[in-house]
Amino acid sequence: MNSIDAPVSPLFDAGAVVALNERFAPRVRALWSSMMGEAAPTDGAQGVDDRRFASRAWRELPYYALLKQSYLLYSDYLRELAAIAQLAPHDRQRLQFATRQYLDAIAPTNFPVTNPDVLERALETDGQSLMQGWTNLVADAARGRITMTDEAAFEVGRNLAVTPGSVVFRNDLIELIQYDATTPTVHARPLVIVPPCINKYYILDLTPANSLVRHAVAQGHTVFMISWRNIPADQGALTWDDYIERGALEAIRAAREISGGKLVNALGFCVGGTLLACTLAVLAARRHAYVASATFLTTMLDFTDPGEIGVYITREGLAAREPVLMTGQRVHGSELANAFASLRANELVWNYVVNNYLKGRTPPAFDMLYWNGDSSNLPGPIYLYYLR
Repeated sequence: MNSIDAPVSPLFDAGAVVALNERFAPRVRALWSSMMGEAAPTDGAQGVDDRRFASRAWRELPYYALLKQSYLLYSDYLRELAAIAQLAPHDRQRLQFATRQYLDAIAPTNFPVTNPDVLERALETDGQSLMQGWTNLVADAARGRITMTDEAAFEVGRNLAVTPGSVVFRNDLIELIQYDATTPTVHARPLVIVPPCINKYYILDLTPANSLVRHAVAQGHTVFMISWRNIPADQGALTWDDYIERGALEAIRAAREISGGKLVNALGFCVGGTLLACTLAVLAARRHAYVASATFLTTMLDFTDPGEIGVYITREGLAAREPVLMTGQRVHGSELANAFASLRANELVWNYVVNNYLKGRTPPAFDMLYWNGDSSNLPGPIYLYYLR
């Protein structure tokens, strides 16, 4: 039998679909009964405590109540249908993810004519909310990302990253910041922090009330922090090995030299933790026992199961991008930020679409979301290596 004659396996088992339909039939009948005024519709499995439908209009106005329940019923059905697809586990996960993205996008809350809160605000403001929303949309389109916080509320050096310190080492890839001591004596071993290279260094030095660096210095630690360069076009060919050799290893060398000690403590955050782990392996292979202790925060070390971010990673996709990435094309920080935001689209995408663009509001000030939007470019080869 040639490949053309080979039978094609159905995406869904017929018996499973029939069982699913039978399970949903009572809910469909109840919804139709509510349309005829015979009974009040009830929330589906996804409708309980759903903040998108928190206002009274979604419960008390018949049109919006029906719209909400129809959407929730349709959402529940498609989610369960995707879950019984006869696919390999990774492919089923991608189908379920795509289904969730589709359902999140078509929610009636995301459109002005089907969102009573948007219409009410437009009436209250004589349409100014819609005009301001359009202004917000144009501004975000120009910067290539959704504004998630009141960016006017923060400024690096004014109320973010204000723990006193100075740059004590610099090369073409990093600057190394040493923070000023605030105690009469300090511990013998300094602390070297390796932050993620896809964002700016100050994740661990946000506001004074929310700064690990400030706390560590107050406990007598001499803290060194790597600040990764936002990669320009002429550095697009840097590799993972370059980030180890010219980044983490150089930071450890400089901290040992400045402190006058043989050993350092190290801390890695996110991708910075993965870089630190690789750096420790390199040091072990070279028989250089320079790191006395290592702490890892939100760091992936076992890549057997990358979690939901794995839906974006396929061998075919990597192969398609490899030629341009290996020639030095940079991966812009906004691409990575948008990918991570899509993992929680209702909270990190559509929530801001509704509030910023449809209601014309400015999001509240949040230091961590300000940092999250302050992303950096990555060299193509390091991005490709990490995904592989």
